[in-house]
Amino acid sequence: MTSDAMHDPFAPADAPSLPVRLIRADQFERFRDEAGGPAVRWLEATGFKPEPQAVGVWPDADGNLAGALLVVADPPLAWDVSALFDRLPAGTWRLDDPDRLVPPAEAAYGWAMAAYRFERYKARPRPERRLAIERTADVERMIRLASAIALGRDLVNIPANDLGPEELAAAIAGLGEEQGARVETIVGDALLEHNFPLIHAVGAASDRPPRLVDLRWGDPAAPMVTLVGKGVCFDTGGLDLKPAAAMRTMKKDMGGAAAMTALAGAIMATGLNVRLRLLVPAVENAVSGRAFRPGDVFRSRKGITVEIGNTDAEGRLVLADALALADEENPELILDAATLTGAARVALGPELPVLFTPDDTLARDIQDAGERTADPLWRLPLHQPYRKLIEGKIAEIDNSGAKPFAGAITAALFLQSFVGETRLWAHLDIFGINDTPRPGRPQGGEATAVRPLFEMLWRRFGG
Repeated sequence: MTSDAMHDPFAPADAPSLPVRLIRADQFERFRDEAGGPAVRWLEATGFKPEPQAVGVWPDADGNLAGALLVVADPPLAWDVSALFDRLPAGTWRLDDPDRLVPPAEAAYGWAMAAYRFERYKARPRPERRLAIERTADVERMIRLASAIALGRDLVNIPANDLGPEELAAAIAGLGEEQGARVETIVGDALLEHNFPLIHAVGAASDRPPRLVDLRWGDPAAPMVTLVGKGVCFDTGGLDLKPAAAMRTMKKDMGGAAAMTALAGAIMATGLNVRLRLLVPAVENAVSGRAFRPGDVFRSRKGITVEIGNTDAEGRLVLADALALADEENPELILDAATLTGAARVALGPELPVLFTPDDTLARDIQDAGERTADPLWRLPLHQPYRKLIEGKIAEIDNSGAKPFAGAITAALFLQSFVGETRLWAHLDIFGINDTPRPGRPQGGEATAVRPLFEMLWRRFGG
């Protein structure tokens, strides 16, 4: 499955096009001296101010479009080019960047990210803007990354009536078929036969059977990277029912699965030198006579007994069984992502994903990638003394904890209990949506943190 939400917004490098001059704010006076004539008069008449992400357009003497100006940030960002996309008239444009402020690959990524639209249910006017650019290997890699992220955004944006566990599994299978991957799915009561009791328990109340999707791709001799994504396609909260306002956005509760599927898509599309495994427990946390209850105890795949303190802390349950499976192979690296806790958003807000890992080098590599790409993450500690907060009363561990403190940390500590063999593991607690629009990041579903994770993997294994 590929996204149809991002039509090809690029043109060949030699296509007829209009120039967009790139400058920093402190270069504006030099630009005025060089450009002169109609361009400067028009910018002055329209009150143009040389601020980061400001865009100015001017006509020629006959009133036709002649060119444009983009003021980039310091340092310049791909998001500057994203801002350009939405502010240009329709047409084909090329970047005039004599000072090489924005590398072509970054420009392509910013342009592609801004071109995304979700129009499955409601078409919107779409001015045809295209960027003329040479499709070098670096440019092509970033375009493929943006396309993978578009698929992740689509998956979050599709409402739960059209994207349940079966449809999410089908989307992953379709992606696998495109890329020559092998995909297996365990469905319904077969989860118990294959020892995935927590995934089965969370999904049992729904008439849409739970499942575990398992995708494999790559050279068997390459380093193994396993991705795990929370695929709760809708979360009512179970018997600990959410209030209506909190339930309204719960189609996004499979945002971790969307992000990891997007990352898997980028890895396969760019031919990263890894042996990839993607695990997605896909469930709906519903309410019925088959629903799991507060106070229930289940023995997990790993053998740890889990007491249910709250049925609305279901994401960590499905991840626990999937992480235990991932850990059995002792891969080089496990990455998991989940829309796991409101506590993470209270701590860092909607724009900063929370990163947990016990490995300082891995944390630094991921955070450095976030800084380089202007897509930052923030590390919180796996503070081991807080494990006492999730000790079960009659089982070994509780899924929600005894006190309303450090919710993101205790959730991460819960997950860490199921990763024992693998040395390198990182967990991302993400929001899964953009609640306000920013250049290149429209309001709605988001494949959160895929860019920095991909950059980290590319430096380790591919580039």
